[in-house]
Amino acid sequence: MCGCVLRRISARSGHDSQVQRVSNLMMNQTPGYRVACMCALTAALTLCLCAFPASADRIENQIAVFAGLDKVTARIESFEVPLNGTRIFGVLEITARTCFSSPPTEPPKTTAFVEVSELRSDAAPLKIFAGWMFADSPGLSAVEHPVYDVWLTNCKTTAESPSSANE
Repeated sequence: MCGCVLRRISARSGHDSQVQRVSNLMMNQTPGYRVACMCALTAALTLCLCAFPASADRIENQIAVFAGLDKVTARIESFEVPLNGTRIFGVLEITARTCFSSPPTEPPKTTAFVEVSELRSDAAPLKIFAGWMFADSPGLSAVEHPVYDVWLTNCKTTAESPSSANE
């Protein structure tokens, strides 16, 4: 049984000589028969898994969509930031560098590399966050600020025009 499976796998994987040696070992039923069979099946499964890697294409978007909470007024505002563009939210300056999302055929996953600086009147802006944000885990990479919270909600390829938004 194991020999038949190994021959089929070797035909597909292109590793005929190694699989053939293990197959001969099993057919002759040497003392290491069971160990060789387990090793061969493990190697065959590893080859199969490595030969066909998972396809995780990502979509590069042009706009990152954020939500911001003003903790003083308890208001949540949704806003868009174009890549390498800047948006001011309260005293925070948010810059999106990249924004990726998964294809519609795969589970939703949205990530963005973001830089957040606090604007100060007496000095240059103070960078308070630079890193990856994940839309499905907003608390994982949160912006820590006493007055504002900012998190990633989505990515978009283009901005909606006013006429298409009303339809």
